[in-house]
Amino acid sequence: MAAICVFCASSRTLDQRWLDLAAETGAELARRGHTLVSGGGCVGMMGALVDGARAAGGRTIGVIPQALVDLEVADLASDELLVTDGMASRKTLMIEKSDAFLTLPGGLGTLDELFEVWTTATLTMHTKPMALVDTDGFYRPLVDWLGGLADQAFLKPAGLALLTVTDTVPAALDALESHLT
Repeated sequence: MAAICVFCASSRTLDQRWLDLAAETGAELARRGHTLVSGGGCVGMMGALVDGARAAGGRTIGVIPQALVDLEVADLASDELLVTDGMASRKTLMIEKSDAFLTLPGGLGTLDELFEVWTTATLTMHTKPMALVDTDGFYRPLVDWLGGLADQAFLKPAGLALLTVTDTVPAALDALESHLT
């Protein structure tokens, strides 16, 4: 199957529902036979994600900068833990190691990763599918704003169409898998 990279929050102060969403996402990836590529952390949603994948028998690849390893937040239980010299090289390696991308709720780091992958796709630097999970309307304001960018010709409709937006993780995975076959 595919290596699917998941972007999500690593905050330690999130509501349990977000941790549950991440754990279920990891488990669903594993049940479908995919390898999980993550940011290599063991805290917040990222930690719940990798724990969920492993609990369901999945393989995990973590990609983390040395500075975060030094802060002792690395997922040392990863099947493969790749350490980079910084955040930029982390994103590059995550893109190289992945066949598709799924974005869960998150903050600045999550958005940075999403926009890096999406921007490089609009520039045809890769053709890997991307899905955004808009659980409970979490990303609705962003999606509306992006639609406004397209309406004003700051974003081409074809670029906007590269990102699939769904309400649920299973729908997001179905969309990614449909582009991988």
